Amino acid sequence: MILNQSAPSAPVVPVLVYEDVAKAIDWLCGAFGFSERLRAPGPGGAISHAQLIAAGGDVMIGRQGGPFKAPRPDETSQYAVITVEDVDQHFDRAKTFGAHIISAPQDMPFGARQYTARDPGGHWWTFSQNIADVAPHVWGAIVSGKLKV
Repeated sequence: MILNQSAPSAPVVPVLVYEDVAKAIDWLCGAFGFSERLRAPGPGGAISHAQLIAAGGDVMIGRQGGPFKAPRPDETSQYAVITVEDVDQHFDRAKTFGAHIISAPQDMPFGARQYTARDPGGHWWTFSQNIADVAPHVWGAIVSGKLKV
């Protein structure tokens, strides 16, 4: 395998589209505590895409154009789930920064405490904290394949 310093390190990387990548970088880093890894200039000096680090994983964001469109208000076709250490503290930070809260922190039957927020670009983000080790069958899931324990 070839190491590529320009590529995200995670094997699976969500890519979300925004009208203004520079504003999205500032907002996501401010409200959700992400770190910027790199940004790529595009035509006319506008940022075409960026790589962010979120809770040890990678997220890419790109500029709207061609077949790629940011969601319209009150619609979403995808969202990202990010594991954090303290979901209530994270919620307070996002709320202070003006995040639109879809659902406040709540304990889920599968052993997580989660909240969901919408960013100014219309994307939904669910932040999750593991609070208990719950076997999938306990809350009704059917495991297909090998379960990593």
